[in-house]
Amino acid sequence: MTNDMVVRTVAAARRGNDNDDVSSGGALYLAFLLGHEAYAIEIECIREIVEYSEPTAVPMMPPSVCGVINLRGGVVPVIDLAVRFGADPAAIGRRTCFVIVEVAHAGAVHVLGLVVDRVNAVTEIRSGDIEPPPAFGARINTDFILGMARSNDGFVIILNVARTLSMAELATLGKAGADSGVLLAA
Repeated sequence: MTNDMVVRTVAAARRGNDNDDVSSGGALYLAFLLGHEAYAIEIECIREIVEYSEPTAVPMMPPSVCGVINLRGGVVPVIDLAVRFGADPAAIGRRTCFVIVEVAHAGAVHVLGLVVDRVNAVTEIRSGDIEPPPAFGARINTDFILGMARSNDGFVIILNVARTLSMAELATLGKAGADSGVLLAA
């Protein structure tokens, strides 16, 4: 499925045109890849998908914030999810794109771009196909995982967008970067 097809599908799902196909107990998710791992975000959080362009670096941001992009005149911070999850920065390829999401924090809605390797599809995931996040012990934080959905190839990690992109935590990381004098390079 091409990015253009996924964008049209996301837009239709947000308008409610595709929800008639969702059986009770299921929800629509945007599935995407980071490296070789499959992830999904609830479609309600997705604003749109845009083609990758080099973000403008902003000094003293946390390492997972790779800069900002201009989206129809608006400044949108861009998060590299791979870095956010402790991996190497995403390798930019021809299918790399930004998934634009909306995150609520302190009574305001923030728009953020997520760098992903490839968008797969808008898909229905039934609640019965979702397992709770695994318990790795007290030292590993899994709060950002909403659940694990079974798929033909293993599991799809369903992200809790509010926890994954915690505005308070990103602000704290940004302050730590500013306090240490670290500047981000794109």
